[in-house]
Amino acid sequence: MTDENKNERDSAQSKAGRRASLVLAGTGVFWIVTMFLGGQFDWPVRIRVLFDLMALVGFGIALLLTYQARRLGRSGK
Repeated sequence: MTDENKNERDSAQSKAGRRASLVLAGTGVFWIVTMFLGGQFDWPVRIRVLFDLMALVGFGIALLLTYQARRLGRSGK
């Protein structure tokens, strides 16, 4: 394996990891903010559950992105 290929793989892995971490952090902040606003504005439980489900989907996507980043890291070994 050449240094150029290794650098490209490392760059792709770091981009994938960065994307996964941003999705995870963004979903967490979104969830906390919507739960806070729901409590402050007395949103119905239906609306709060909708935001809970949206956050659950976001965490699932972050898990998938983390798995993909992990696979990129292990592919060169």
